[in-house]
Amino acid sequence: MTLFRPCIDLHNGKVKQIVGSTLNDSDNAPSTNFVADTPSSYFAEMYKRDNAEGGHVIKLGPGNDEAAKEALMAYPGGMHIGGGIDPSNCRQWIKAGASKVIVTSYLFTGLKLDMNKVKIMSDTAGRDALVIDLSCRSKDQRFYVATNRWQTTTTTEINSDILNKLSLYCSEFLIHAADVEGMCRGIDYKLVELLGRESPVPCTYAGGAKSVEDLETVKKLSNGRVDLTFGSALDIFGGTLVNYSDCIDWNKKQA
Repeated sequence: MTLFRPCIDLHNGKVKQIVGSTLNDSDNAPSTNFVADTPSSYFAEMYKRDNAEGGHVIKLGPGNDEAAKEALMAYPGGMHIGGGIDPSNCRQWIKAGASKVIVTSYLFTGLKLDMNKVKIMSDTAGRDALVIDLSCRSKDQRFYVATNRWQTTTTTEINSDILNKLSLYCSEFLIHAADVEGMCRGIDYKLVELLGRESPVPCTYAGGAKSVEDLETVKKLSNGRVDLTFGSALDIFGGTLVNYSDCIDWNKKQA
């Protein structure tokens, strides 16, 4: 069944909602839709209160470790952690309260997926505690994994073969549609359909969601096999299009 999954995106130590395509290593600040005046723990405590499990805390660059730990402490075992995760630190984040760790960039050598690194990561974190992030960009009507905070488009296409191969080493996939992330212009129907049809393990899709009705849309497109994250559209992140309480009500109805 399709569920709403919450998120906490961290940038420079603050909870933010950022337009994904503007996140880069230059001196120019990314385009930001929202900056919270409350700590990360505020949102984590809210999710804990409402039994909104399996969401993700994403560290967008350096300077976010303390805020991430604060969120995990507020909701121990309730959220996943991503951003700079590799074999050297994954167990530390699980001890800090993350239920699972999310990894992307470490798994690639240059533009190519390195299956040896996938195996090492899975062995270190444990398959059940590993989420592989396949956030992507579209090119020629296909989807290719984007690493390095979505700046680098790799040669790895998201298709049945790669989803089945990677599912042997992880328990979930997280997929941001980087081209529409933070824009509130609608979800990528084709990508949601692909994930619902081909993924052997649970998936969470993020990017472009702008209405609570998108939950029903994702449910239909994926046959209930893909969950949905809202970001900038949510009222708790300064949005005007989606009420957080409606998302929680949706989850209760699915249960």
